[in-house]
Amino acid sequence: MDTFLLFLLVGFLAQAVDGALGMAYGLTSNTVLLAFGVPPAAASASVHAAEVFTTAASGGSHIYHRNVTWSLWLPLTVAGVLGGILGAYVLTGIDGDVIKPFILVYLAVMGVWILLRSLKHREPRRIRGYWGAPLGLIGGFMDAIGGGGWGPTATTALVGAGKDPRRAIGTVNAAEFFVTVAISATFVWALVTGHWEQAGALRDYASAVGGLIVGGLVAAPFAGWIAKTVPMPILSRMVGGLILVLAAWQGLQLAGVVA
Repeated sequence: MDTFLLFLLVGFLAQAVDGALGMAYGLTSNTVLLAFGVPPAAASASVHAAEVFTTAASGGSHIYHRNVTWSLWLPLTVAGVLGGILGAYVLTGIDGDVIKPFILVYLAVMGVWILLRSLKHREPRRIRGYWGAPLGLIGGFMDAIGGGGWGPTATTALVGAGKDPRRAIGTVNAAEFFVTVAISATFVWALVTGHWEQAGALRDYASAVGGLIVGGLVAAPFAGWIAKTVPMPILSRMVGGLILVLAAWQGLQLAGVVA
């Protein structure tokens, strides 16, 4: 029960921030799981299993609050699904001990990137829909590999290119459900076909996944409202700092400094 309550809190806080920033649920949840010693593929699969539920609620909230640019949503979603399938297939075929240091670097870079983004301000401008295809492909791949990278890749790129933050967050969140379902389905396929040899570890983290789902579902319906009301620079610095702290903890574990 302690594990369930801990990850319920993690899921709630991560999804609350994700609703405001269009990122952080996957990154935060995955980083915490890795810090607890969960293998990378199992961590990513666990996070995406939870996100199937939370992204549906979050995306629906953004649609309700009219935060979605549909001309950008379609190419972003289709390419994101393809990138996610490819990333999940690659991750399940690699030994967790080999890939973990690379994911650690990736998470650290994302934490720094989020902090840097919080210090900049640009006037919003229109982004043409075709840019969603390459962005979705990269974002989907990084999301599957890192257990959370869809928002940091897609949202920060759109906002950095001048997209209205509210519309960028809403569009990315609305697409995320389909990307998450595709990635989760690929993990299931890898499990059934035997491509994923370390899949048995998933049974050990059922309580964590349950906590992430319940906590995320409680916070997700408020996503659209949060995106319109909460100051983004403050939350950006909070999540960026959290990711860096957790990534640093994992680095110390890999170096053998802490158990």
